[in-house]
Amino acid sequence: MLTAADRAYLERAVALAREARERGDHPFGALLAAPGGTVLEARNSVVTGADPTGHAETNLVRLAAGLDRATLSGSTLYTSTEPCAMCSGAIYWSGIGRVVFALSEADLASMVAEEEGVPPLRLPCREVFARGGRPIAVEGPVPLPGAVAVHEGFWA
Repeated sequence: MLTAADRAYLERAVALAREARERGDHPFGALLAAPGGTVLEARNSVVTGADPTGHAETNLVRLAAGLDRATLSGSTLYTSTEPCAMCSGAIYWSGIGRVVFALSEADLASMVAEEEGVPPLRLPCREVFARGGRPIAVEGPVPLPGAVAVHEGFWA
């Protein structure tokens, strides 16, 4: 069940996606809320970092790598768009215990025919997590108008 804090963090993830887009990157943002009040934020850096793995979630997992396993398992990753298969794998291996996302991968795929000649990889994060040996709580998609708006006109 989503709380007011969950929605606020999700709105912030969408704002991070807007910031990524404004600086020339793909419109994705993510943040990690850890027990005790620690919050880490990341934006997509695929273009500005010239790194195809520079998704917001993988950048966030790298930032969170210094946190201990107990902290990560009690943390929630909020993301503007459902994590792709690569990001889901990174989240799984990091030990993060919960994921909340706004826009679904299916809805994103309906907006993106291809990225630099490559069609989207259609694999929901729940399917990736289901193949692992530990549970990850997933909530989403959460309908936020801004999560759709940040992509409008970008992929054309």
